[in-house]
Amino acid sequence: MNKIKFIVLFAVLIVFVVSCNKDNNNDETVDSIIDHRCTDVSKIPMDYIIEARKTIKVAYFHSQIGGQIITGMDGLEEFKGALYYISNRMRDSVLYITDHGIDDISLSNPDDESWATATENYLTGNDSINTIMWSWGGQVSEAKSTEITKYLTLMSNLETKFPDVNFIYMTDRLDGTTKEDNLYQRNEQIRTYCRVNNKFLYDFADIESYDPDGNYYGDKLADYACNYDADGDGVLETIPPSEDNDWQLLPNDGDKNWAIEWQNSHEEDIYWYDCYSPGSQPLNANQKAYAAWWLWARLAGWNGK
Repeated sequence: MNKIKFIVLFAVLIVFVVSCNKDNNNDETVDSIIDHRCTDVSKIPMDYIIEARKTIKVAYFHSQIGGQIITGMDGLEEFKGALYYISNRMRDSVLYITDHGIDDISLSNPDDESWATATENYLTGNDSINTIMWSWGGQVSEAKSTEITKYLTLMSNLETKFPDVNFIYMTDRLDGTTKEDNLYQRNEQIRTYCRVNNKFLYDFADIESYDPDGNYYGDKLADYACNYDADGDGVLETIPPSEDNDWQLLPNDGDKNWAIEWQNSHEEDIYWYDCYSPGSQPLNANQKAYAAWWLWARLAGWNGK
Protein backbone atom coordinates (compact mmCIF):
# COMPACT_ATOMS: atom_id res chain seq x y z
CA MET A 1 0.00 0.00 0.00
CA ASN A 2 2.83 2.40 0.91
CA LYS A 3 4.51 1.68 -2.42
CA ILE A 4 1.30 2.40 -4.31
CA LYS A 5 0.86 5.69 -2.43
CA PHE A 6 4.43 6.66 -3.28
CA ILE A 7 3.86 5.97 -6.97
CA VAL A 8 0.63 8.00 -6.96
CA LEU A 9 2.30 10.91 -5.16
CA PHE A 10 5.23 10.81 -7.57
CA ALA A 11 2.86 10.89 -10.55
CA VAL A 12 1.02 13.86 -9.07
CA LEU A 13 4.34 15.64 -8.57
CA ILE A 14 5.30 15.07 -12.22
CA VAL A 15 1.95 16.49 -13.40
CA PHE A 16 2.44 19.51 -11.12
CA VAL A 17 5.93 20.22 -12.50
CA VAL A 18 4.76 19.89 -16.09
CA SER A 19 1.82 22.17 -15.35
CA CYS A 20 4.10 24.79 -13.80
CA ASN A 21 6.41 24.66 -16.79
CA LYS A 22 3.46 25.10 -19.11
CA ASP A 23 2.26 28.09 -17.11
CA ASN A 24 5.75 29.59 -17.25
CA ASN A 25 5.78 29.11 -21.02
CA ASN A 26 2.46 30.94 -21.22
CA ASP A 27 4.13 33.88 -19.49
CA GLU A 28 6.83 34.09 -22.13
CA THR A 29 6.71 36.78 -24.80
CA VAL A 30 4.50 35.80 -27.72
CA ASP A 31 5.90 35.80 -31.22
CA SER A 32 6.74 39.08 -32.89
CA ILE A 33 4.36 38.72 -35.86
CA ILE A 34 1.88 41.62 -35.94
CA ASP A 35 -1.13 40.38 -37.89
CA HIS A 36 -4.95 40.15 -37.76
CA ARG A 37 -4.71 38.78 -34.20
CA CYS A 38 -3.31 42.17 -33.16
CA THR A 39 -6.18 44.44 -34.16
CA ASP A 40 -8.07 44.74 -30.86
CA VAL A 41 -6.61 47.97 -29.54
CA SER A 42 -8.61 47.66 -26.31
CA LYS A 43 -6.32 44.80 -25.24
CA ILE A 44 -3.23 47.00 -25.21
CA PRO A 45 -2.44 48.13 -21.65
CA MET A 46 -2.59 51.92 -21.40
CA ASP A 47 0.79 52.01 -19.65
CA TYR A 48 2.45 50.63 -22.78
CA ILE A 49 0.63 53.03 -25.07
CA ILE A 50 1.95 55.85 -22.90
CA GLU A 51 5.43 54.31 -22.90
CA ALA A 52 5.35 54.00 -26.69
CA ARG A 53 4.37 57.67 -26.97
CA LYS A 54 7.41 58.59 -24.90
CA THR A 55 9.99 56.33 -26.50
CA ILE A 56 9.12 55.24 -30.06
CA LYS A 57 10.36 57.44 -32.91
CA VAL A 58 9.38 56.04 -36.31
CA ALA A 59 10.48 56.70 -39.87
CA TYR A 60 8.09 54.92 -42.23
CA PHE A 61 8.67 54.90 -45.99
CA HIS A 62 5.73 53.57 -47.95
CA SER A 63 3.82 53.14 -51.16
CA GLN A 64 0.42 54.72 -51.70
CA ILE A 65 -1.37 51.65 -50.28
CA GLY A 66 1.13 51.55 -47.41
CA GLY A 67 -0.17 54.97 -46.45
CA GLN A 68 -3.23 53.27 -44.94
CA ILE A 69 -1.25 52.93 -41.70
CA ILE A 70 -0.71 56.70 -41.51
CA THR A 71 -4.25 57.72 -42.46
CA GLY A 72 -5.70 55.09 -40.15
CA MET A 73 -3.63 56.38 -37.23
CA ASP A 74 -4.64 59.95 -38.02
CA GLY A 75 -8.32 58.95 -37.90
CA LEU A 76 -7.91 56.89 -34.75
CA GLU A 77 -7.08 59.95 -32.69
CA GLU A 78 -10.43 61.51 -33.61
CA PHE A 79 -12.24 58.22 -32.96
CA LYS A 80 -10.59 57.18 -29.68
CA GLY A 81 -9.16 60.43 -28.36
CA ALA A 82 -5.87 62.14 -27.65
CA LEU A 83 -4.24 59.01 -26.20
CA TYR A 84 -3.60 57.94 -29.80
CA TYR A 85 -2.31 61.27 -31.03
CA ILE A 86 0.72 61.09 -33.32
CA SER A 87 2.92 63.83 -34.71
CA ASN A 88 5.55 64.34 -37.38
CA ARG A 89 7.26 66.83 -35.07
CA MET A 90 9.34 65.75 -32.09
CA ARG A 91 7.34 66.41 -28.94
CA ASP A 92 7.53 65.11 -25.40
CA SER A 93 5.23 62.14 -24.72
CA VAL A 94 3.82 62.06 -28.27
CA LEU A 95 4.53 59.19 -30.64
CA TYR A 96 6.64 60.57 -33.46
CA ILE A 97 6.18 59.13 -36.93
CA THR A 98 7.37 60.62 -40.19
CA ASP A 99 6.86 59.28 -43.70
CA HIS A 100 9.21 61.80 -45.31
CA GLY A 101 12.97 62.06 -45.51
CA ILE A 102 13.81 59.53 -48.23
CA ASP A 103 12.24 60.62 -51.49
CA ASP A 104 11.96 58.93 -54.91
CA ILE A 105 13.26 55.60 -53.55
CA SER A 106 11.32 52.41 -52.81
CA LEU A 107 12.19 48.80 -52.15
CA SER A 108 12.56 48.33 -55.90
CA ASN A 109 13.30 51.81 -57.26
CA PRO A 110 15.76 52.65 -58.75
CA ASP A 111 16.89 49.10 -57.91
CA ASP A 112 16.49 46.60 -55.07
CA GLU A 113 19.45 47.85 -53.00
CA SER A 114 19.36 51.66 -52.99
CA TRP A 115 16.73 51.76 -50.22
CA ALA A 116 19.20 50.14 -47.81
CA THR A 117 21.95 52.66 -48.56
CA ALA A 118 19.41 55.50 -48.28
CA THR A 119 18.28 54.13 -44.91
CA GLU A 120 21.86 54.01 -43.64
CA ASN A 121 22.45 57.60 -44.72
CA TYR A 122 19.16 58.70 -43.18
CA LEU A 123 19.90 57.12 -39.80
CA THR A 124 23.38 58.59 -39.77
CA GLY A 125 21.81 62.04 -39.96
CA ASN A 126 18.81 61.32 -37.72
CA ASP A 127 20.05 59.59 -34.60
CA SER A 128 16.79 60.23 -32.69
CA ILE A 129 14.96 57.72 -34.92
CA ASN A 130 14.76 54.28 -33.31
CA THR A 131 12.31 52.50 -35.60
CA ILE A 132 12.44 52.00 -39.38
CA MET A 133 9.67 50.60 -41.61
CA TRP A 134 9.60 50.16 -45.38
CA SER A 135 6.39 48.98 -47.05
CA TRP A 136 6.17 47.16 -50.34
CA GLY A 137 4.11 48.53 -53.20
CA GLY A 138 3.14 45.43 -55.14
CA GLN A 139 6.69 44.30 -55.97
CA VAL A 140 6.43 40.99 -54.13
CA SER A 141 3.80 39.72 -56.56
CA GLU A 142 6.51 39.34 -59.21
CA ALA A 143 9.54 38.86 -56.96
CA LYS A 144 11.77 35.81 -57.11
CA SER A 145 12.81 34.01 -53.94
CA THR A 146 16.36 35.32 -54.43
CA GLU A 147 15.07 38.89 -54.45
CA ILE A 148 13.25 38.34 -51.17
CA THR A 149 16.43 36.79 -49.76
CA LYS A 150 18.28 39.97 -50.75
CA TYR A 151 15.68 42.08 -48.95
CA LEU A 152 16.05 39.96 -45.82
CA THR A 153 19.83 40.12 -46.01
CA LEU A 154 19.87 43.89 -46.41
CA MET A 155 17.55 44.27 -43.43
CA SER A 156 19.81 42.04 -41.37
CA ASN A 157 22.86 44.07 -42.39
CA LEU A 158 21.14 47.26 -41.26
CA GLU A 159 20.32 45.66 -37.92
CA THR A 160 23.99 44.86 -37.46
CA LYS A 161 25.06 48.40 -38.30
CA PHE A 162 22.38 50.01 -36.13
CA PRO A 163 21.81 47.68 -33.16
CA ASP A 164 19.76 50.27 -31.26
CA VAL A 165 17.21 50.68 -34.06
CA ASN A 166 14.10 48.54 -34.53
CA PHE A 167 13.80 47.38 -38.14
CA ILE A 168 10.26 46.28 -38.94
CA TYR A 169 9.84 43.72 -41.71
CA MET A 170 6.68 43.77 -43.83
CA THR A 171 4.71 41.57 -46.19
CA ASP A 172 3.19 42.99 -49.37
CA ARG A 173 -0.46 43.81 -50.01
CA LEU A 174 -2.91 41.24 -51.39
CA ASP A 175 -3.30 41.02 -55.16
CA GLY A 176 -6.31 38.75 -55.75
CA THR A 177 -4.33 35.53 -56.11
CA THR A 178 -4.26 32.22 -54.19
CA LYS A 179 -1.90 30.46 -51.77
CA GLU A 180 -0.46 28.58 -54.73
CA ASP A 181 0.60 31.80 -56.44
CA ASN A 182 3.81 33.76 -56.06
CA LEU A 183 2.65 36.55 -53.74
CA TYR A 184 1.63 34.18 -50.95
CA GLN A 185 4.78 32.08 -51.34
CA ARG A 186 7.08 35.10 -51.14
CA ASN A 187 5.13 36.64 -48.25
CA GLU A 188 5.41 33.29 -46.50
CA GLN A 189 9.16 33.36 -47.12
CA ILE A 190 9.30 36.65 -45.20
CA ARG A 191 7.07 35.28 -42.42
CA THR A 192 9.17 32.15 -41.99
CA TYR A 193 12.38 34.16 -41.74
CA CYS A 194 10.85 36.45 -39.12
CA ARG A 195 9.48 33.56 -37.06
CA VAL A 196 12.76 31.65 -37.11
CA ASN A 197 14.85 34.73 -36.30
CA ASN A 198 12.36 36.42 -33.95
CA LYS A 199 12.06 39.58 -36.05
CA PHE A 200 9.20 42.03 -35.78
CA LEU A 201 6.97 41.63 -38.82
CA TYR A 202 4.04 43.87 -39.66
CA ASP A 203 2.00 41.38 -41.70
CA PHE A 204 0.23 43.76 -44.04
CA ALA A 205 -1.23 40.95 -46.20
CA ASP A 206 -2.57 38.95 -43.27
CA ILE A 207 -4.41 41.97 -41.85
CA GLU A 208 -6.13 42.38 -45.24
CA SER A 209 -7.19 38.72 -45.18
CA TYR A 210 -9.56 38.87 -42.17
CA ASP A 211 -12.51 40.98 -41.13
CA PRO A 212 -12.79 42.11 -37.47
CA ASP A 213 -14.87 39.03 -36.63
CA GLY A 214 -12.07 36.73 -37.76
CA ASN A 215 -13.69 35.62 -41.01
CA TYR A 216 -10.99 34.65 -43.52
CA TYR A 217 -11.01 35.87 -47.13
CA GLY A 218 -7.49 34.92 -48.17
CA ASP A 219 -8.85 31.81 -49.88
CA LYS A 220 -11.35 33.85 -51.90
CA LEU A 221 -8.98 35.80 -54.16
CA ALA A 222 -9.04 38.78 -51.80
CA ASP A 223 -7.21 41.94 -52.89
CA TYR A 224 -5.81 45.02 -51.13
CA ALA A 225 -9.15 46.82 -51.50
CA CYS A 226 -10.92 44.02 -49.54
CA ASN A 227 -12.75 42.72 -52.60
CA TYR A 228 -13.21 38.95 -52.79
CA ASP A 229 -14.64 36.24 -55.04
CA ALA A 230 -18.09 36.02 -53.44
CA ASP A 231 -19.77 34.01 -56.19
CA GLY A 232 -17.06 31.35 -56.20
CA ASP A 233 -16.48 31.35 -59.94
CA GLY A 234 -12.71 31.50 -59.48
CA VAL A 235 -12.40 35.03 -60.89
CA LEU A 236 -12.20 38.27 -58.93
CA GLU A 237 -14.10 40.87 -60.93
CA THR A 238 -13.70 44.54 -60.08
CA ILE A 239 -14.38 48.02 -61.43
CA PRO A 240 -11.12 49.95 -62.01
CA PRO A 241 -10.59 52.99 -59.79
CA SER A 242 -11.89 56.25 -61.24
CA GLU A 243 -13.17 59.62 -60.15
CA ASP A 244 -16.72 58.22 -60.31
CA ASN A 245 -16.03 55.61 -57.60
CA ASP A 246 -13.81 57.87 -55.51
CA TRP A 247 -10.70 56.11 -56.84
CA GLN A 248 -11.63 52.91 -55.01
CA LEU A 249 -11.28 49.44 -56.52
CA LEU A 250 -14.84 48.09 -56.17
CA PRO A 251 -16.35 44.62 -56.77
CA ASN A 252 -18.38 43.73 -59.85
CA ASP A 253 -20.50 40.92 -61.36
CA GLY A 254 -21.43 39.05 -58.19
CA ASP A 255 -18.26 39.61 -56.20
CA LYS A 256 -18.23 41.58 -52.94
CA ASN A 257 -16.11 43.67 -50.60
CA TRP A 258 -15.83 42.38 -47.04
CA ALA A 259 -14.98 45.79 -45.58
CA ILE A 260 -18.05 47.41 -47.13
CA GLU A 261 -20.23 44.53 -45.90
CA TRP A 262 -18.87 44.84 -42.37
CA GLN A 263 -19.19 48.62 -42.31
CA ASN A 264 -22.80 48.40 -43.53
CA SER A 265 -23.70 45.97 -40.74
CA HIS A 266 -21.95 47.87 -37.92
CA GLU A 267 -22.64 51.38 -36.68
CA GLU A 268 -20.09 53.99 -37.67
CA ASP A 269 -18.30 55.85 -34.86
CA ILE A 270 -19.01 52.94 -32.52
CA TYR A 271 -17.53 49.88 -34.26
CA TRP A 272 -15.49 51.63 -36.95
CA TYR A 273 -14.49 55.13 -37.96
CA ASP A 274 -14.39 56.95 -41.27
CA CYS A 275 -10.95 57.88 -42.56
CA TYR A 276 -9.14 58.09 -45.86
CA SER A 277 -7.82 54.67 -46.83
CA PRO A 278 -5.73 54.82 -50.03
CA GLY A 279 -7.06 52.28 -52.54
CA SER A 280 -9.42 50.67 -50.07
CA GLN A 281 -12.15 51.16 -47.46
CA PRO A 282 -11.94 52.94 -44.07
CA LEU A 283 -12.19 49.67 -42.14
CA ASN A 284 -8.97 48.45 -43.72
CA ALA A 285 -7.11 51.52 -42.47
CA ASN A 286 -8.80 51.11 -39.06
CA GLN A 287 -7.37 47.60 -38.76
CA LYS A 288 -3.93 48.73 -39.93
CA ALA A 289 -3.91 51.51 -37.31
CA TYR A 290 -4.89 49.15 -34.49
CA ALA A 291 -2.13 46.75 -35.49
CA ALA A 292 0.36 49.61 -35.67
CA TRP A 293 -0.37 50.60 -32.07
CA TRP A 294 -0.02 46.95 -31.06
CA LEU A 295 3.43 47.05 -32.69
CA TRP A 296 4.46 50.30 -30.96
CA ALA A 297 3.38 48.87 -27.59
CA ARG A 298 5.38 45.69 -28.23
CA LEU A 299 8.45 47.77 -29.06
CA ALA A 300 7.88 49.70 -25.84
CA GLY A 301 8.14 46.49 -23.81
CA TRP A 302 4.67 44.91 -23.79
CA ASN A 303 4.72 41.12 -24.20
CA GLY A 304 1.52 41.08 -26.26
CA LYS A 305 -0.67 39.45 -23.61
